[in-house]
Formats: sequence, C-alpha cells, structure tokens
Amino acid sequence: MQKSILGLFLFCLLLLSSCGVYTHSGASVPPDAKTFSVAFIQNTASIVAPTLSQTLTEKLKQKFINETSLKLTQEDGDFAFSGKITDYKVAPAAVQGNQANAVTRLTVSIEITFESNKDETKNFKEVFSRNVDFDASLSLASEEPRLITEVTAMLVQDVFNKAFINW
Repeated sequence: MQKSILGLFLFCLLLLSSCGVYTHSGASVPPDAKTFSVAFIQNTASIVAPTLSQTLTEKLKQKFINETSLKLTQEDGDFAFSGKITDYKVAPAAVQGNQANAVTRLTVSIEITFESNKDETKNFKEVFSRNVDFDASLSLASEEPRLITEVTAMLVQDVFNKAFINW
C-alpha cells in the first residue's frame, strides 16, 4: 500500500515538474522565466477616459506580481506586454416599454501584444472586449470610476488567462 502511494506521489511530482511552474492561480510559467514587463497601455479610442490607461496598466502589473513568481522589470522582460485601448463606448443596453433607456452599457476594447522570449509559439496579438451595465438614470460621470474598476478587472483576467492559463 505504501509503495503505491509513494509511486503515485512521485508520478504526480514528475508530472508537475515537467510542465513548468504552477501557481495558486493555475498559471503555467516556465521555470527559467524570471521577469515580465508591461508597457504603458495607450488610449487610442475616440473617447478617452482620463484614468483608464493608468488603471489598466497598473492592474496588469499587479495581476502578474500577485499571481506569478515573475518579477517586474521596466523593459525587456522574459514576457513583455504592450497594447492600446481601441474602443470606449457607451450605448443603451435595454429599453423599457415606453422606449426609454433602462440600462446603459459601457464597452471597452483593448489590443494586447504578448511576446515571450522563452517560447515564441505563445506570442499573440489579440483584441479583448468587455462590457459592464449600469442604470440609465445614473450619469456616466458618477458611475465611471466603478465601471472602469470592473471592466479593467475583467480585461486583465482575460489577458492573464490567454498568456498563462492556456485556455
């Protein structure tokens, strides 16, 4: 019985060590990767929310710091992220019976480039888009800080999943 448990344990250990380093988030990071860099995410959308670029850039950095063993470097990391905000729009999402808008939707789209100097097959350039709804009776100005927090959290999770979870 103890030999079979030991054998199973060794098999699992071998399996984990052959696929890279795993973190509590499920991220798969090659053991020889040590650093990452995130270039400032420029806002090229036709509507510019003043805090969006900074918030998105900082959340990307924090996500990788908190959920991987990688260290942040200013540039030329083993993994490099860059990109831009391509769209920021507000539109009606639901209309009431009297043709009045009941729900408004904020949509944010970003284009992210991921470059790995450890495995070029993992490189990508992809557009990620997310939206959040808010009560149409509220103004965008009053809701914008909360909406930006919510939508950037979703976008950052999408980028993280694409880069390190291999969905």
